[in-house]
Amino acid sequence: MTEKTEQCLRDWIERETLAESMIPLIGQLYRNNNVITSIYGRGLINRSVIAILRAHRSARHRVGNDDLLVRDTYPVIEAMSKLDLGAASVDLGKLAVKYKAEGNGRTMDEFVRAELADVVGKRSENKHQGTDVVLYGFGRIGRLLARILVDRVGAGDGLRLRAVVVRKGAENDLMKRASLLRRDSVHGSFKGTIVVDEESNALNINGNLVKFIYSNDPTTVDYTQYGIKDALLVDNTGRWRDEEGLSQHLNRPGIARVLLTAPGKGDMKNIVHGINHKDITADDKIISAASCTTNAIVPVLKAINDKFGIVNGHVETVHSYTNDQNLIDNFHKGSRRGRAAALNMVITETGAATAAAKALPFLKGKLTGNAIRVPTPNVSMAILSLNLEKNTDRDEVNEYLRQIAMHSDLQKQIDYVASQEVVSTDFVGSRHAGVVDSKATICTDNRVILYVWYDNEYGYSHQVVRVLEEIAGVHPPVFPR
Repeated sequence: MTEKTEQCLRDWIERETLAESMIPLIGQLYRNNNVITSIYGRGLINRSVIAILRAHRSARHRVGNDDLLVRDTYPVIEAMSKLDLGAASVDLGKLAVKYKAEGNGRTMDEFVRAELADVVGKRSENKHQGTDVVLYGFGRIGRLLARILVDRVGAGDGLRLRAVVVRKGAENDLMKRASLLRRDSVHGSFKGTIVVDEESNALNINGNLVKFIYSNDPTTVDYTQYGIKDALLVDNTGRWRDEEGLSQHLNRPGIARVLLTAPGKGDMKNIVHGINHKDITADDKIISAASCTTNAIVPVLKAINDKFGIVNGHVETVHSYTNDQNLIDNFHKGSRRGRAAALNMVITETGAATAAAKALPFLKGKLTGNAIRVPTPNVSMAILSLNLEKNTDRDEVNEYLRQIAMHSDLQKQIDYVASQEVVSTDFVGSRHAGVVDSKATICTDNRVILYVWYDNEYGYSHQVVRVLEEIAGVHPPVFPR
C-alpha cells in the first residue's frame, strides 16, 4: 500500500473515533440541558457516526473548499459539556469556524464560555413543564409530525405529543396505525421503538405514551379525560379551513389553541416560520401554518426582495401527487384531478402565490401562480420567474442566497445546493422549507429565474413544528449570535 492510502485510512479512523465520542455528549446536552446541536443547520441529535461525518462534509459548500473536520468541532462540544448550560440551539460548525477567525489566542473553553455566556449556568432555569400536543388526523403530515415531535422530546420540557384523534378504520386499527408509523415507503423506517398498548389504546413511541382517541366528530371529545390540558391541537385533515370550523376543536375541554396545516381562509393568520412568526400573539387561538409551497417560496421571495426588489413575477410549482388525487381514472370534483396520478402530469391550481401575500403583504397583486402535479410521491419544485427593480447577474444572486442560507435568520428555512447532479430524491428528508438549486439559476439584467426544491412533506412538517414551538414559547436562543 502507498503512504497516501495508509494516511487516508488513518484520517478516517480518527474522524470516526471523534464522531463516536461526540454522540454521548450530544445526547447528554440534549436530555439534561435541552441543548440542540447542529452543523450548519444539520441536526445532530440521535444521529449515527456516519450521519455526523456527512453533516461535516456537507458544510464544505458553506465554509469554502476545505472540509469542516470533526477535530474542529469536537473541542467545541467538549467545552460545552463542562458548562451548566440552559436551553439553547448551538451550531457547532459555525462556532468552530468563528473560533478559527476570532479566537484571538483564547483557549476553546474560554471562547465557548464567552460565546454562550447568556445561557452558562442557566440549567436550573429550564423550568418549563412541557406543552401537550394533540394531532387531529394521522395521515402523511400527521405521522411525520409524530416522528419529529417524539425525536425532539428531550427531557420532556418542550412539546409533548399526548394524543392522536382518528376515525376508527378497522378492529385492528391501532396495529395498522403503528405499522404505518413504523414503516414509510418514502421516508424509510422509524428510527426507534413502537410498542402497542391495546389495554390503554395507545402507542408507546420511544417512551412517549400517545393515546389514540376514536371520534368522527370533534365536538364529542373531552381531552381532560386523558389528562390533557392547555394543549395545542394540530388539525392536519384539511377538513375545516376557516375559524368557524376549527373552533369546534377550540371549544373542547383541554384544548387551548389550534394550528391548521393548510392555508387558512378569511382573516386567519397564515404563518410561515422565519418570516412572520413574530406576528403570533397570545390572542391568536386559531392560526394556519400555510401550505408546503407557500413555506418553500416565501423565504426566498423575501430574501430576493430585500436586496433586489420584486416588481412582479410568476410561480410555477412542479408538485408531487397527493392523496386527494385518484390512483386510477375516476370521478373527482376537481378539474383534471380525477386522472391517474401516477401516470399523468396534471395541471391544477395553486393558491401559493396569493397566500404568499398574507405572509409578505408587499407581494399583494405582484405574483401569479399555477401548478403541475407529477408522478412522484414526494419532493416538489417551485420555479420563481421574477422581474426585479435592479439589474444583477447569476453569480451575484447565487452568492447572495448562499450567504443567506449560511448566516441569516432564514438559515433554517433556506438551504443551498451547488451540484449539477442533484435530482428530486436527493431532497427527501430535507428539514428546510426550500433548497435553492444554484446551478439552475438563470439571470438576465433585471429578470431572474430561481429553482427551489422542497420536501413537501418532511420540510413542511418541520416548519409546522417550528410554529408550534413559537406558540408554546419553547424556542431556545440560537448560537452563535
